[in-house]
Amino acid sequence: MIIQVDSREKSRAIKKIEAEFDRQGIQHPISKLIVGDYMNYDNPRVIVDRKQNLTEVCSNLTQQHDRFRREALKAQELGIKLIILVEDGTKVKSLGDVEKWINPRRYQYCRKYGIPTDGGIENNIWLFEQHGGQKQPTPGPRLAKMMRTMSEKYGIQWEFCCKNDTGKRIIELLTG
Repeated sequence: MIIQVDSREKSRAIKKIEAEFDRQGIQHPISKLIVGDYMNYDNPRVIVDRKQNLTEVCSNLTQQHDRFRREALKAQELGIKLIILVEDGTKVKSLGDVEKWINPRRYQYCRKYGIPTDGGIENNIWLFEQHGGQKQPTPGPRLAKMMRTMSEKYGIQWEFCCKNDTGKRIIELLTG
């Protein structure tokens, strides 16, 4: 098996993925892909696009929506099944779990304004509110709806995994 890796993937971010490919004896040349990040030479009609977490997905579907939509449309026009693999730990395993997601970046500015934080999101929200901040709605339901819409319109398949399992999941998805 040979898996082509997109040249725009950051080398430090994919060290563990490449190590898994090496462990399983999979060649992984690096060159630019039309869409996505990983493609099996034996089945170039299935491509995996890796996202480091739901925060990146949220950014792609809101701030970079036009670019993301163009890539999904290009994959669809070329007959490519685009699988988005989101590395977001053990809590998120489905779009149903995305609905419960709270974007941790919403409360990072607590530290900027001197609001004490302990690292736990629930406590940080409570402290934020105690210092006069207003809790904004959880973006999870809106994000899940956007992800479902992208699936319906462009055939995107959403998959989830832990960062330690990304290499194995990419191999499974590309051989499946």
